Amino acid sequence: MGPVFIDLDRTLIDVNSAHSWLRHEWNAGRVGVVHALRASMWFGLYALGKDGLAYALNEAAALYRDVPASQIQQLTDAWFQRDIRSHLRPGAAAVLARHREAGQRIILATTSSQFVASCAQAEWGFDDVVCTMVGVDPTTGLLTGQIADSAYGRQKLRRCREWADAHDVDLKDCTFYTDSASDLSLLREVGTPVVVHPDRRLLRIARAEGWPIQDWGTSTTD
Repeated sequence: MGPVFIDLDRTLIDVNSAHSWLRHEWNAGRVGVVHALRASMWFGLYALGKDGLAYALNEAAALYRDVPASQIQQLTDAWFQRDIRSHLRPGAAAVLARHREAGQRIILATTSSQFVASCAQAEWGFDDVVCTMVGVDPTTGLLTGQIADSAYGRQKLRRCREWADAHDVDLKDCTFYTDSASDLSLLREVGTPVVVHPDRRLLRIARAEGWPIQDWGTSTTD
């Protein structure tokens, strides 16, 4: 059996981590009104199936230009432990355990940044991650203010193909779990597509395609 790719937001966890991070940064006074409103607009477009998330990622990266990557990782670690780790869907642990018992590698495939992905990998023991890479100057360790490599939409498919090629894996032997229609290109590439708490568009497509639709429950965290 081949490796398993699992999305993070609204799939493994029952919240959108980007929304949570925005709220965290707003409360800390590091995000102003204009950025918060623009981010909310992009998230709204994304929820409607429009290409809003890519713009939100680019604007978020620009906001942290010249900030030490180590500082962002420390902030992310603390936020993740306080606001995210408790949002694991109840059924997710059993799914992870089942694939581990079958000897399959489990890869987090998320549009979230490397800072969020590293927290999730440490918390839930992923074998590897495919994620959006925020640019870091290798000389100074400061963020460049740009996205170095995206893992959103078709870019997530490209990144997973690259991972598969590097590990001598055929995506047709792989499984992918996600909630979002933005991941349709990867769902159609893997041999076993599975949708978890799908958005409306993905639910409609999954029913038409005959893809399994799973309910992993909702955490008891408010």
